[in-house]
Amino acid sequence: MIILGIETSCDETALCLLETHENEGDFEYKVLKNIIHSQIDLHKEYGGVYPSLAKREHIKNLPILFEKIKKDTGIDEEKIDIIAVTKGPGLEPALWTGITFGSELSKKYNIPLMLINHMEGHIVSTMVDTSEAHSDFRKIKKINTPALALLISGGHTELVKINSLGSYEILGSTKDDAVGEAFDKVARMLGLPYPGGPEIGKLAKIAREELKENTEVKNPIILPRPMINSKDLNFSFSGLKTAVLYTIKKLGDLSYENKKEISREFEDAVTDVLISKTKKALENDGYKTLIIGGGVIANEHIRNAFKNIASEFDIPLYLPAKGLTGDNALMIALVAMFFASRNEKKNSQDIKADGNLSLGN
Repeated sequence: MIILGIETSCDETALCLLETHENEGDFEYKVLKNIIHSQIDLHKEYGGVYPSLAKREHIKNLPILFEKIKKDTGIDEEKIDIIAVTKGPGLEPALWTGITFGSELSKKYNIPLMLINHMEGHIVSTMVDTSEAHSDFRKIKKINTPALALLISGGHTELVKINSLGSYEILGSTKDDAVGEAFDKVARMLGLPYPGGPEIGKLAKIAREELKENTEVKNPIILPRPMINSKDLNFSFSGLKTAVLYTIKKLGDLSYENKKEISREFEDAVTDVLISKTKKALENDGYKTLIIGGGVIANEHIRNAFKNIASEFDIPLYLPAKGLTGDNALMIALVAMFFASRNEKKNSQDIKADGNLSLGN
């Protein structure tokens, strides 16, 4: 089965051709071509994603990338078995471009269309080892359930109980800013370029390495850990963001040292909250797998912290490979593979974008 994945939920125009089959009960996959066209350079001057610009770029790039993927793989439309497109959540103007493009291909070439939940994609992105094209079939990892997933991205922060693929229970979510959004906003306050997460990570890493070299160095900046002691599994990052703002106002003109100190303390605060909530969730329900998905798990410090938690709880940890932490079409194609194997059409008759789509829909 060959699946064309299309992802346009934000500022990446992504297409993937994925070949899959079942072998004695196991799914195997071959990435034929995986393309991610980033718009970061266009959105930098706005300090974030400008929706109408993202829409325009998707419309321009989708047909170009589709022709490229056909040329590079030698696979034409008649060989495609399923077209899988992100339905939501995301920016609706951007989502509509992918849905429209996929729908037109579906009608023109009589190829079944499946509409896929973006967050479900982040879950299954942890089940494969590479985003790069390869010539051999590789096994897709199985998720032993019940599994606990922490999904952390620019738009989402939520803890999810996975009973099975397609059956989810939201245990906790952010009450305000998503964690990735908080990273970007704090970076903007510090005068760092967009996207802010990687920039804060770089400065925090330098500050942490300097601390190792000189243990007498103390970070004079202390930030709160919002809701870390609450009884529920919800998150809040707006108060942490405000605390950074007050700190910056108090310091005045920021030096390079100030920026490093704030970055390290902010990253530590976010990590402490994410770890605390996840540990609290793991103490219940006998989870057999821990999954961390979304763009924020590209952060090296947070990634290492969760490796330690997995060791502490003696639980398998699934993390996305490099190239699969952010938005990509491979994860969308993978979700379609699972639902196609169960003969589920996955909302193929309900062709619309949903910017606030929740898991399970």
